[in-house]
This record gives sequence, C-alpha cells and structure tokens, in this order.
Amino acid sequence: MQNDSALLEFFQPGFVPLDLPPLAGLIRARPYLDAFITLFRGGEEEVMVRLLVLREIGARAQAPRWTPQDLQAHFAYINPVKLETVLKRIRDNGLLVWDSDEQLYSLSEPGRIALASIGTLVQFSDGDAELGYLTAQVAAGQSVGRVAHEALQHLLARLNELYRDFEEALESQSEFQIRKAQSKLESVWKWVEKGTEVMHAILDDDTLDLLTLNQAQAIATAQSRMLRLTSVFQRRLSELAAQRVHLGESGLTSTNVADWLRRLDQDELANLGRDLLIFHPEPVFVTADELLDISEYELVNRERLEYIESALPSSEVAEDVEAMEVERLLDAEALFEELGALAARGGTAELFEQVVADTYNVTAYRLSLLSLLGDADAALEQSVVADLVRLPLFLEAEEGVELLDHLEVAAISRGRLRPVDIK
Repeated sequence: MQNDSALLEFFQPGFVPLDLPPLAGLIRARPYLDAFITLFRGGEEEVMVRLLVLREIGARAQAPRWTPQDLQAHFAYINPVKLETVLKRIRDNGLLVWDSDEQLYSLSEPGRIALASIGTLVQFSDGDAELGYLTAQVAAGQSVGRVAHEALQHLLARLNELYRDFEEALESQSEFQIRKAQSKLESVWKWVEKGTEVMHAILDDDTLDLLTLNQAQAIATAQSRMLRLTSVFQRRLSELAAQRVHLGESGLTSTNVADWLRRLDQDELANLGRDLLIFHPEPVFVTADELLDISEYELVNRERLEYIESALPSSEVAEDVEAMEVERLLDAEALFEELGALAARGGTAELFEQVVADTYNVTAYRLSLLSLLGDADAALEQSVVADLVRLPLFLEAEEGVELLDHLEVAAISRGRLRPVDIK
C-alpha cells in the first residue's frame, strides 16, 4: 500500500498514509471495501442487476453452492449476455468463488459480508432509515460485546440533528411545520425507545471502556431530551388550535383553507387570485437580500411531500336566523309603541300589564328589554332598542311574584313602570 502511487498523490510529499489512523483502518478493511467497490461501480442499472444477482445467489441457504446450469436456469429472466457479464465481474473481483474440483460456485467471505450489510440496510428502507439502521448497528454490537465507537458517534449525531429540526419547527410557530415534525417524531419513536434499552444495557456493562460509556451517556441524555418533546408538541398544537380563525358558521377554519390552498398548483392559485387586486403590490419593506434567502430555501432546500390528500369539508347550509331576527325586531317595536304611549301620558303601569304576551318567549324577551331602561351605553346605539332605552321611564321592582292565569307564564316578578319625574 505504501507503493500505491495513485493513493499517494492525494497526500503531501513524504507523508505515509498508514500514519493516518482513520485511513489505516480503511486500508486494513480493504478486502471488504473492494466488495462494495465491485458492486457499486458503474451505472445505476448495472449496480441494481449486480445486487439482484448476488442477493439471489446468497439467498439459497440450504444449498449455497451453484452449478453453472443452476445459475442459467434461475436467472432465465435476465438477458444471457448481460448475465454472463455480471457473473464475470463479481467472479473476477472475488465476490463469487469457483471451485474447479467440484465445478460449483459459492459466495466468498467479503461477498457474504457485503450482502449481510446490504440486507440490513434494505430492511430499514421504510420510515427513518438512518436512525433505525444506526440503532440496529449499535444494538448488534452490544449484543456481541463489541460496540463500535463510530456507530455510537453516528447515532448521537443523528439524534442531535433530529432534536435541532424539532426545535426549529417549534420556534417557527407554523402549525404545518409543527405537525410535520410531530409526525416525524412519531415515526422514529420506536427507534428512540429501542435505543434507550440498548443504552441501559451498555451503561450496565462494567467491561466497556470509559469512552464508550461516556458516548452511551450522551446518547441517553439526547434520547431523554427528545422524549420530552411529545408533550411540548401537543401543547403547542393546542395553543395554535385556539388561535384558529373560524369562517362564519360554515365549520371551516383558516387551517382548512390553508391546507386546501397548499395542494393547488401555481396555475390554480393564479386563477383564484385573478381580478382580486386592482394594483400590483410593491413590498418596499422587503430588501433583495431577504427575498434571495427565502427564494433559495423555497426553491432549493425545502423538502416537500409529493402529494398530500387534503380536501375541504362538504358545504352545509347555514341556519336561517333571519326570520328570528325579524320577529324580535317586531316585538321590540311593539313594546316601544306601548311604552311610548305610556310615557306620553305620564301614567304608571303594573309590570305584568306591559310585559306579558301570548307566549313565554316573547314575554321573556320584553322583560329583558325593560331591564335596559336608563342604560347609558345601550342608549348610544342606533336601533329601536336604543329608542326604547331612552324613554323617560324607570322600572320599580317589588318583593314577591304576581300569579297569572296564563297558558305559558305562571308567575312574574312584581313591579311597575313609572315616569322618571315621579318620586
């Protein structure tokens, strides 16, 4: 390796690559790294076919050795010329071994290790693959008593990255970002819990070195900090829900409308806004630097879901309240005419004579209007109620009730209406 001129070109003159500990570890693992180089060098299509062939060869556990005829029969769905090219490449690079005595093919040690690594990675292709894969690597090392410092470092780095993303979502005060972050936390929850179990097992192991224990303690702290975010997310979403704007009596909120607008494309949004602006807005309060930063994030860095199923709730006819309002207005006008006549003649009337009507609802409404007599605030309005409040009358209440012979009103409080100048 010291004579490898191609590798030496990457370093300063006189520097020995083996003197660099991280590179020395890679050089020692060169036979296994060569297996990955063989598999992943070339175009994407070639790589996929190589992985397919090698995984199929390694999947036959009961009979791990293959004859050339077995390979041709098993991979009959692959072009024979292409299959021969793939088999030659993996054979020439030491992933597939040919036993000339028995005339059989079998996987080499580096090939089997590469397949096992790829199988573990494919297993975690759903959800948060990175956190699941890293946790699995640490758990596997702990179970055989060989915890890799590098695996612990990667797991700690990923946990800190996730926590930073969750904090940024909370600080944004955006309901959409907070909901997305909460969904992300729920998706990685099982790996955080599994990592907590693994860290407990590592911390209880007295045979491990101090560096490993310190890294495990840091990971346990990061996991505990992340677990506490569950209640924070729920509390923040509850606060935002209380701030939603309800659109009349339609049942819709500003969040429903925003969800619906976010799934529209640019042409649909442009059609919605057509003819709504009579002038072109000029945001002079925004400078070019801020616009450039925001545009770069929105166009380049921001991750968007491919499609979100979001639809507005079905429309419903609002309750017809106009008839009730008109009826109450007529009742108020009728009471105003009666009390106006009473005030004009300067007379006095018993409360039940002016209040009791044909129904309980109208009687209760008329009594509530009388309670406003003399209210200075209500008198400032421009309505029949304000006119009624300004009449020169006051309500004089008495103890006891007046029993009535009425279908809906059995009794009413005693009292009388007097002109304001009578003492």
